[in-house]
Formats: sequence, structure tokens, C-alpha cells
Amino acid sequence: MRNSAVFVPHFHWDREWYEPFQVFRHRLVAALDTVLETAEANPDFRFTVDGQMAAIEDYLEMRPENRDRVAALVAGGQLAIGPWLILLDEFLCSGETIVRNLQMGWAAAAELGGSMPIGYLPDMFGHVAQMPQILARAGIEHAALWRGVPGSVDGHAFRWRAPDGSEVRTEFLFDGYDNGLDVLLVPDQIGRALGEYAEMTADRWGDDPVLAMAGTDHNAPDPRLASWLRRASGDERAITIATLDEYIREHARDEVSAVVTGELRSHVRGNILPGVLSVRLGLKQRMAVAERTIDHAERLNALWSRRDDSPFLSLAWHKIIESTAHDSVVGSGTDETSDQVEARLAEAAQTARAVRDAALAVPAARMPGDAYLVANPLPFPRTALVEVDVAAPPAGSVLVATAADGSAHPVQLVSEAPTVLSDERMDASQLERVLRRIHRRELFGRLIDHYELTPGSLVFHLAEVPSSGPFDLLILRREVAAAAAAQPGEWRVLTLEEARATALVPVHVPASGLAGFRVEPGDPTPARPTTSAPASATDRTLSNGLVGVAIAADGTLDVTGSDGTVLRGAGRLVDGGDRGDSYNYAPPAQDVLVSEPTEVTVELLEDGPLRARTRVTRVYEWPAALSSDERDLRDSRTVPTPVETLVEVRAGEPFVRVSTSFLNQSADHRLRFHVPLPEPVTVSASAGQFAVTERGLTAEGGWGEYPLPTFPASSFVSAGAANVLVDHATEYELVGDGSDIALTLLRAIGSISVNIHPLRDEPAASEIPAPGAQDLGMRVENRFAVVPSSAGWQGANAVALAEDFRNDVLVARGTAPAGGPLPPDATGLRVEGADILVSSIRRVEGEHGPGTEVRLAAMSDTDSAARVTGAFTEATTVDLLGRPLSATPVTDGLELALGPWEIRTVVVR
Repeated sequence: MRNSAVFVPHFHWDREWYEPFQVFRHRLVAALDTVLETAEANPDFRFTVDGQMAAIEDYLEMRPENRDRVAALVAGGQLAIGPWLILLDEFLCSGETIVRNLQMGWAAAAELGGSMPIGYLPDMFGHVAQMPQILARAGIEHAALWRGVPGSVDGHAFRWRAPDGSEVRTEFLFDGYDNGLDVLLVPDQIGRALGEYAEMTADRWGDDPVLAMAGTDHNAPDPRLASWLRRASGDERAITIATLDEYIREHARDEVSAVVTGELRSHVRGNILPGVLSVRLGLKQRMAVAERTIDHAERLNALWSRRDDSPFLSLAWHKIIESTAHDSVVGSGTDETSDQVEARLAEAAQTARAVRDAALAVPAARMPGDAYLVANPLPFPRTALVEVDVAAPPAGSVLVATAADGSAHPVQLVSEAPTVLSDERMDASQLERVLRRIHRRELFGRLIDHYELTPGSLVFHLAEVPSSGPFDLLILRREVAAAAAAQPGEWRVLTLEEARATALVPVHVPASGLAGFRVEPGDPTPARPTTSAPASATDRTLSNGLVGVAIAADGTLDVTGSDGTVLRGAGRLVDGGDRGDSYNYAPPAQDVLVSEPTEVTVELLEDGPLRARTRVTRVYEWPAALSSDERDLRDSRTVPTPVETLVEVRAGEPFVRVSTSFLNQSADHRLRFHVPLPEPVTVSASAGQFAVTERGLTAEGGWGEYPLPTFPASSFVSAGAANVLVDHATEYELVGDGSDIALTLLRAIGSISVNIHPLRDEPAASEIPAPGAQDLGMRVENRFAVVPSSAGWQGANAVALAEDFRNDVLVARGTAPAGGPLPPDATGLRVEGADILVSSIRRVEGEHGPGTEVRLAAMSDTDSAARVTGAFTEATTVDLLGRPLSATPVTDGLELALGPWEIRTVVVR
């Protein structure tokens, strides 16, 4: 019936945004109080709680006495909750975080009666390509969303297809998640208004009833809504109230003709606000650190610890997922909101770090105290370079790292520490004060090896691992007291540390495994042959046989790959003005671009053989801000800003590491790092959320937002012969008609939203100052790795290289008695296969007892084969909610055949 309609009462609840979390929660409690009262008073009333359990959890923490009331409404079908824990920004977290979000939301909803089986994604700023597969592999067949849908969809539904071919029927909220409110503006005129709206949108609905989403941000529906709609319903139009789940189950048709494959980032029917990818850089970096730390913690806890730290890991995951909310990690909130997100991410990382370090302490207890333990969090073997503090070698000798198999490898010394920690003169009566610094045997962070007590002199000799016998503080006190009494007057107290040095050590570590080494004087001839050339550097060049760098006069880099590909001028910095806001970049009408430094200096730091480093310092004159009189002008006042670029190559690595650092003293600007391409291209590809997504030089425009072709990259971006590895979610763009990759290092702005924006018609929020988003006085640091390869990202093995670059090995000092033998290397789970990403290894409990869950993704558009080996005898394939699908006995490893872009989860026991 053309004039029939289904109203879905709901609210959209930004957990934090232009007000901090606790302020919004105060409103949330009042809103849900109203919802519960309205539903209980009217059995026909329905309410959809925004698809996220965070709102319910936050409410019940304040109203625990209402838990049974909520559960009763869920059981009665009046309240639809779940499936997410929180409505996230999909591009600013990992694919694994998206899965955990769904798992935790589904589990929380189950405790209250069950989740709405709809992938409700109403207000995200675009959607990742693999979301249909994530939903489908959790048993969810339907989605509902607004932003990002391309103009090719002309109805109110489409089939959304992931790169692997998985599909979900998707309800397109083409007029937003509040389209029903305009119909409700005048309660006495609902029938007329609904008829007009149905006529205006008839081409969208066809013979289906109008879906009228009756709700908006931070407000409960009017308690009189049901009575208004009953009065408006009659012979000419049928009006019902339903949850979103009920609407889709009762009215969704399978025969939907429109099919959309991959990510949704079109601007045609709604703003996707792409500037959130680059504002408040620190939040994106802290998200990446928290995700890496908990990933490592789970892997070590599953493989090397008998202690189940699941409660701590769950707490850390919860805090990470809370922070992924689409108004949290995006940085579009006030300064106090962003400060809270930053603190929450720090707390998540700290909680995960405690679990990680406790797990690492278990094998470290078997490692001698004069040796080091190295843990590899990745499921493939690797040779890693670790940096440790060691005793400096005696004159004329060299240090080597001895492994458990007896092989010895040269180390590279990069610095030496002073040996005199303190030299003091004091009266004999003050010597007792010096002894108070000693805690059992520790002094100044080291341990007392021995001491020398002579008339008028007390000398402490400190070591990291004492070579002498036991130390008795009470004996020392008695001896010093006697000596002070016998020798009054001035004393000299000297505290000496054994000569220390910082050593770089190459360590071969098995897959998901452990290795140990001891640094000592010895023969540098390695027992295990090496095939990699040494790293070396001169004043203007660096090389390791796989990649070479020449530093140009302007401080840019000419990078040559192993296949001869040359990327010339990499690292050119271009700074321009930004008169936009936290949501959208906007150049001033009369912009001033600064790309040439006024001064360039080059300093050789290390010349190999394991690591070669050079520091390039370029000084730029950046405008201090926009003009105080005219936002379309950059100020004529400039600030000299030195930008340090650390260029590094390591033996055996086919990429050059590049780190940039500067103290930001300018406001209202955007700084980008350019990597020129040998030839212009029309397509780029970036990795993130279980897929590598290709994009062109333009984006689809429409609505009221200029379609800037800026895109997200989570682990690498590739275009033509250039591949750039990144360590956090990073904004990039192909510029110069496809001649350069430009990566955003900083976007500094001062307002959440601006009312008049040159690239966006509609304000995204109120014009609220956000001075913290200028990052003034902050040291801004970014790190990349550049991989030249004419064979593109697959030929360059970018999936594995990005994992190597992003995930350092973990190092701990042994805690067993010094001098003992090194325990043999140990291998954990090993996963073999080209372009196979392992996103998670963790311990789980299931129907058949404890196991280890492994989640893999085939990062390829062709069929893939993966082989998993380790100490297990059976494997069970499970869905993304952990429900068993099929079991397989294992005799000699697990062979997995994966389709293109397939996500597979197995539990091994």
C-alpha cells in the first residue's frame, strides 16, 4: 500500500562528543527512563536502542535495579538491543577490533534476552569493504545504514557484497536515521505529512511501506508518539510501530536488484566527513598502540603462560572498543572529550601491557640473568634487530651475541654510558644518609657488585648483574659507622658503574616463538651463515644490498629498490593552510604552500653493519596561523620550524625506515609527506580491516560535501612502484594527477565545526572551539617505511612486510641465576602462506575445553593456501561469534584452503 508506513522509535546516542561521556550519560539515563516507562504503559510501543549495547550498559550502571525491566521488554519484543558494543568508526580501528566489538555486544545482549540480528550502522562516516563478510560470518543476514552508499542505488535496499562474495541485504536509510521526524512535526497533521513524504519518495519505496525512523540524537521519543500514530492511522493509510528488526523481518524482500561491492565512501546521499581521518593525530597513534599491545598480550598469554588473564584482557578490549566510537577516536569532540579518549586508550594499553609482561616473565624465569629473552609475536620466523644495554667490552676486544645453539653473531655498539654516576664530598657524620639510598642491594637502578671502604673514601661499584657473592647491607652499615668514627672530617663518596654500552643484536626467533642470547666478548665469526649484506652509510647515502638511499641537496630521498626501481624526491614536505574543522579539510582561498626548506643539514649517526642511520634536518618558514582578519588568508608572520627526518636501513630489510619529528608552532595548517612515483597512475590501494582496497583519483560527489579523494590506510598504501608501510591509521591522497602519494602528517584546526565551510554546505556540529586540536607546542612524530617495487604491493610482499614493520619483537632480561646455559629456542604456532594475515591468536574456552583461537584472512583476490602447525591434534572451524561449524582431526599440521579475501577462524587443541 503506497501510503502505509512503519515507524521505528529510536534514538542515536553519541556516547561522547561536544560534551564528555558523563554529561551525555546523565541525559541517557533520563531518556531511557522515559523509554521504559512508555513501553511498560503501552504494549504497542517499540524502541530500538541504536544498535549498541554501550547505551544499555551505561544506563544499568546507574540504574542496576532496572535490569529485570530491560530484560522483560527485550523478551516481549518491545526493546531491540545489540548487536554492537558501540557504534564505531570502521576505518580508524583494526578489523580484529571490529570483530571483538560485535562479539562483546552480542554477548552482552544475550545476557538480557538476545540481540537484534541486524548490522545497524546508522551514522558511521563510511563503511569498510569487509563489513558484509564480518556480519555474514556472525550469522547476520541484514544491515541498515545511511552514509557512503553510491548513487547507483535508487531504492531503499541493496545487496552489499564483500570482496569474498559474502552478501547482506542492506536497508538504505537514504534520508538519514531521522527521516520520520519531519512527518511528526505537527501531531495533528501526521497523516497529511506522511502522504506527502510517501509521494515525494515513492520511487524509493515502490510497493513497500515507508520506513520512518522516528528518532534523533540524544532524545527519547515523545511518550505520546503511539497515540499520535493511532489517530493518524485509518482507511487511507496503515501506520504501525515496530523495531528495526521487525520492519526488516516482515517487509524485507529478497529480490533486491541493486548490488554494491566493497567499501562505501560515496558523498552522494550524505556527508562522510573524511577530515576525521587526519585530525588529532595522537588519538590515531594511541589506538594503534593499544591494539598492538593487546594483540601481543593475547598471543603471549595463550602460548607461554598458564595463567588465564581473560578478565584483564576483556577490560582492555572494552576500553579500546569504547574509544572506537565514531565521535571518539575520530577526534571530532571537545578537548575534554578527546583527553578522556586518550586516557582510556592509555589505560587499555597499560592493562594489556601488564598481561603481556606477566606472560613474558614465565619463560624469562628460565633464562639466565646475564642473558636476554626475545619473543616473536608474529606467526612466522624472523631475524630481528634488538637494542639492549650491555657491559662495554674491554679495550681491544669485541662483543658477540651467543645463541642457544652456540652460534655467535657480531653486535653493533651505538653508544656508551658514563661510568661515574656520582662523585660527592661530605662530612663523616652524613655517610648514613648515603646508605639510605640503598634498597637491599639496589642503588641508582643498578645492583652493588662490591664496595671499597678506606679511610676517607667509600667507593661503590655497580653492575646490572653482580659477579661477586652475597651483599649484606647491615654489615656495610656497621663497617661505615666504625670507619666514620675512626676517621672524622671530609669523606669522598664515589659511585661507579661498570662501563655500559648500547648494543644492536641480530636475533633469529622462531614463529610465535622464543629465543635467547647472551652478549659477551668472543669470536665474531658466526656459526650460522648469513645471506644479507651489511648496512652501511656515508654522509649522503645508505644501503644494505636490498635498498639504497641517496640524500639530495634539498633533503629529499632517492630510494632504490632491489629490482632497480627508483623513487626520486621521497619525503618532500608540503605545508598548506587549513581553514576547515575537525570533520573536513578546507584550504584558504588564497593559500600559501611551503615546500622548500630554508636550510638543510645532514648528520651521519650510525654507519652499520647492522643498522645505518642518518638524520636530515630541514628548516621551514611556516605561517604562524590564518590571518586574524581573514580566514581565507595565511598570516604573513612565519615561524622557523626544524623538521628532523631519521633515515634508517637495517641489514636484511628490503625497505627504508623514515621517521619525522618536529615541534608544532603553527596553527590552522596541514602538512603532507610526498612520495613521487616514477610514472603517474590512476589507482591506489591501501590495506586495512581484512582487505586491500583499490581507489581512483576521484570520489563520488553529491549531497553537500566536496568529494575530496582522501582515503584511509591502516598498514600500507601502494600506488604504481611505491609502497609505503604505516604504523597507524593514516590519511593519504594521490595528487598531481596521480604522480605523488601524499600522506598527512598533521592537520591542525581550532574548531569542532565551522558554520560556513567552503567544502561542506551543512554544519557538522555546533561551532565549538577545540584549541587542543591545533597541537600547538606538541612534538609531532610519524614513522613510515618506503618499499620501491615495480611489481606492486603483492610482488613486494607488502602484507608480510607491514606486519614485520608494525610489530617489534619483545625483549626481557632473564631472571634465573646468571651464568647458566641458555634454554633452547621454542616455536609456538606457525602459519605459512602467501598474503595471509593472522589477526588474532588467543586462548578460548569452549564446549570441548580450552583451546587456542587463530583468525586468518586471505589478503588476495585469488585462492590461497595456509598451513598452521604447532602442538595441537584437532581443529574446529568456528564462526565469528565462536560457534562451532566443523571439526577436523590433525596429524601433521592443519591445511586450509581459503577463497579470495576470506576470513577464517579456527580453534586448535
